[in-house]
Amino acid sequence: MAARRTPTPRTPEPAPHLRVVVIGSGFGGIGAGVRLRRAGITDFVILERADSVGGTWRDNSYPGCACDVPSHLYSFSFALNPDWPRSFSGQQDIRDYLERVTDTYGLRPHLRLGHEVTEARWEAEHARWRVSTSRGSWTCDALVSATGPLSDPQIPAVPGLADFPGQVFHSSQWDHDLDLTGKRVAVIGTGASAIQIVPSIQPKVAELTVFQRTPAWVLPKLDRRITELEKRIHRAVPATTALRRAALFAARELQVDAFVRRPGLLRLVQRMAERHLAQQVADPALRARLTPDYRIGCKRILLSQSYYPALAAPNAEVVASGLREVRGSTLVAEDGTETEADAIVFGTGFHVTDTPIAGRVFGDRGQSLAEEWKPEGMEALRGTTVRGFPNLFLVIGPNTGLGNSSMILMIESSLTYLVEALTTLQSVGATALQPTERAQRHWNQRLQHKMSRTVWTTGGCRSWYLTESGKNTTLWPGSTGSYRRATKRIDLTEYELIKRQPAPAATKQEATA
Repeated sequence: MAARRTPTPRTPEPAPHLRVVVIGSGFGGIGAGVRLRRAGITDFVILERADSVGGTWRDNSYPGCACDVPSHLYSFSFALNPDWPRSFSGQQDIRDYLERVTDTYGLRPHLRLGHEVTEARWEAEHARWRVSTSRGSWTCDALVSATGPLSDPQIPAVPGLADFPGQVFHSSQWDHDLDLTGKRVAVIGTGASAIQIVPSIQPKVAELTVFQRTPAWVLPKLDRRITELEKRIHRAVPATTALRRAALFAARELQVDAFVRRPGLLRLVQRMAERHLAQQVADPALRARLTPDYRIGCKRILLSQSYYPALAAPNAEVVASGLREVRGSTLVAEDGTETEADAIVFGTGFHVTDTPIAGRVFGDRGQSLAEEWKPEGMEALRGTTVRGFPNLFLVIGPNTGLGNSSMILMIESSLTYLVEALTTLQSVGATALQPTERAQRHWNQRLQHKMSRTVWTTGGCRSWYLTESGKNTTLWPGSTGSYRRATKRIDLTEYELIKRQPAPAATKQEATA
């Protein structure tokens, strides 16, 4: 009887190798592409799970969606836009801006749309990353995660929600085919999305119920249309656009001290918010429900001229409690209040401190980034690099968020650090780097010491900035200028360098086989 032949395993096709792979095509990913090209690095791709660029400004298309940072500050320093239509521009205008930047800087050939990253794994034996997606794989020297903290919606596990007979969706997954006219609508949450959705839908719905676990401090939003004369001046004299941006930057930097060192300075701002509430809500009972019991700034300060009037309208009701359960079409609040609804809109934020991409990135010991961060919460050196994950660079990484200014400023600083690291590696003849344990530990110890006196820690609130244990792993306890200085140059004493080992030479027998 002939011996059974064991089939020879098929060797997988080698994946194309690149210098850099970027995950995400929002402001972080598009900015990374531009900075890489300007540094002479063109061997890269930008992986995007959706069918177009834009990130959070593509996904969030709910009624009233707009930025709460002035337009001329919420744009790249290298791509100033003289044509912003409003001082606080809307979602579509910001998305269009990102599309133009993509075209202007020649990023289309680098884009791989419809490519969701399923796994990224560091291969120590080759000193490289292997990145697997829904439509192919690559290997690369450096991996840039620019997925952003506002990319994966968070919907609480509410008992009975699956049996609700009406429509249910998150604010970032707005159902544009659903006409809310004449319907009973419940909005869960009172954050930055809800404050824009509520006044946009209130005039058309039959009944609007807002489930408010914690009220927010609200200031007037001084939004206006930018005149054609202003635009013509900005186009004719580009320096005026830069000057406008610089003035907005300076104004925001002056506010930092009150947030991070002397929260008592925010008392005047809180009085302005109290006056704004008193002017717009006449009913003392409703006004009491809408008055926070924590210091302003502890949670994100919201801007609106129309939110309070919408809540005070005859067809609106504020339930000062979270949603506990759903019984058919009946929504039951934690305080027992029952409300009938035809549709539920969740404005409950995103996975910020437990970002899902962290569960798909595996380091030098086979550990996932989520596992690495689980005990103490997210940590990185200078918000960008993580020990155990060589040549992984984070855009909007741990403790780089802001409570009062433009995230584009922080994104550009982290991209400066990225390019500095890649060019430094090339100049010293190394393949990869990772932080030393000491450098990462000391950086985060100093950071958390500074955090202890900020309004986000001392203000008496519970916010999405914090982990379940109360640690702030989200915000930067300083000015954007100080972060820019911290990321301007890479200090190699903070890093271990890794060189790719040459392939072993073939033996004489192998060479002649």
